[in-house]
Amino acid sequence: MAVRVAKALMIQGTGSGAGKSLIAAALCRSFADEGIKVAPFKAQNMALNSYITREGGEIGRAQALQAEAARIEPHTDMNPILLKASGEMGSQVIINGKPFRHMKAMEYYAFKKDSWKAVTASYKRLAETHDLIIMEGAGSPAEINLMDVDIVNMSAAIMAKAPVLLVGDIDKGGVFASLYGTVKLLGRDSRHIRGFIINKFRGDMEILKPGLEMIKDKTGKPVIGVLPYVCNMGLPEEDGLSLYVKSEIRSQKSEEKTIKIVVVRLKYLSNFTDFDPLAQEPDVELIYSINPAEIENADMVIVPGSKNTVKDLMLLRKIGLDQSINRAFAKGIEVMGMCGGYQILGTRISDPHNAESSHTEVEGLGLLNIETVFEKEKTTCQVEAELIMENISHQLSAVSYQRLKGYEIHMGRSTGDIGLFRIARFSSNPALSTQHSSLILDGSVNNNCWGTYLHGIFDNNTFRRDLLNRIRERKGLKGLPVTIDYAGMKEKAIDNLAEMVRANIDMEFVKRLINP
Repeated sequence: MAVRVAKALMIQGTGSGAGKSLIAAALCRSFADEGIKVAPFKAQNMALNSYITREGGEIGRAQALQAEAARIEPHTDMNPILLKASGEMGSQVIINGKPFRHMKAMEYYAFKKDSWKAVTASYKRLAETHDLIIMEGAGSPAEINLMDVDIVNMSAAIMAKAPVLLVGDIDKGGVFASLYGTVKLLGRDSRHIRGFIINKFRGDMEILKPGLEMIKDKTGKPVIGVLPYVCNMGLPEEDGLSLYVKSEIRSQKSEEKTIKIVVVRLKYLSNFTDFDPLAQEPDVELIYSINPAEIENADMVIVPGSKNTVKDLMLLRKIGLDQSINRAFAKGIEVMGMCGGYQILGTRISDPHNAESSHTEVEGLGLLNIETVFEKEKTTCQVEAELIMENISHQLSAVSYQRLKGYEIHMGRSTGDIGLFRIARFSSNPALSTQHSSLILDGSVNNNCWGTYLHGIFDNNTFRRDLLNRIRERKGLKGLPVTIDYAGMKEKAIDNLAEMVRANIDMEFVKRLINP
């Protein structure tokens, strides 16, 4: 019997942030809705915003979203190489969902032969079990100093025999220059680019039209669509570019925004999409800030996860934010730590193997009675959890007893006053999996401060609303009912995204590329 090999289409961009991730997601949803068995693929991703698959592997969150759009379970084959920047240590290289080691840039480029093996093996497995692969490039395919070590743009397109659509961001300016320049710098490889998509347009189409014809005349490639600028799609962002925007622009203040939540904008902040569900609530003003006045006058302060917990802790001390967080706690403001933030709020962090930094031991902020030791092995698994009602203080007593879903992704193991949640882990690693056990404890609480390793905890609708209502009650306000179904909102947003892309690009052209 002949082995089925999927057809492929690749979305590349003229640069980071052009919109290729969401366009790929939209195409995944559109083709899935036509009954096509479609899967996303990005050979190499650099992101601090990651997702844990069912088998306990780590991939870029963009590929997880694209898998959701394709209505399939995210898998490590969809993103075989993930790079997580770690400061002076270079990047943590994750292969097939598991940490390999830290590498500096030149060391990683010398590793190309091995990383390419992982890329081609993953793609082959996907192609043999799906009808169509929607591929995504990274950054720009025309980085002339990196073309010989490329494994994610043209090399991947050629390997998969995938025609390429090139996306340009007109909102940044110079879109025609970036499209034309990319084609010219690629030289002979530009033959794989079959058309252009202009993204984030918010001007007069009649003024733009002459440019569409000119770029076709100069390159021989048509513009197959112009997508409108959409301020907020209601979908998780890919990574740090959007975080800079979030740190400068807060959600619109109104009389309904009665709860102010400040996420401390750590330098190495990771998985900031943990807090997107909070921003969707009608009474929440969510901001990212390192302003002491914001932190000390919030209703809730969140110390988020970090890819370099020790360095972020030391930076907090250097700029005096450790004192601001302690003053917020002393005022009765709710302080929460997630993952790395949970470790920061403890009394001590030890790194005997220098797994994350050159410091073997540092003191934490001391708001939680826990100590953390960094280990060589990384814990990555999906979990289910429940609050241990008999062990928690009155500060969380208003939060309903319920089964919660989330995931863990951390190097450290914390001990001490642990017992906020009872968790069950789900992983392909027998050392982590505890489907039939109820003995693993997580989280700590100290009056108005609490912390946990559980990412995704705010995705749980009732838990999130109960937590916010507890803050409302402390402010003398009545609680609100659960009105936001975050998973449902995200699903609707994917449908809206797919509809917007279908309405503004030539889908018949796209289908002819796939089925020439």
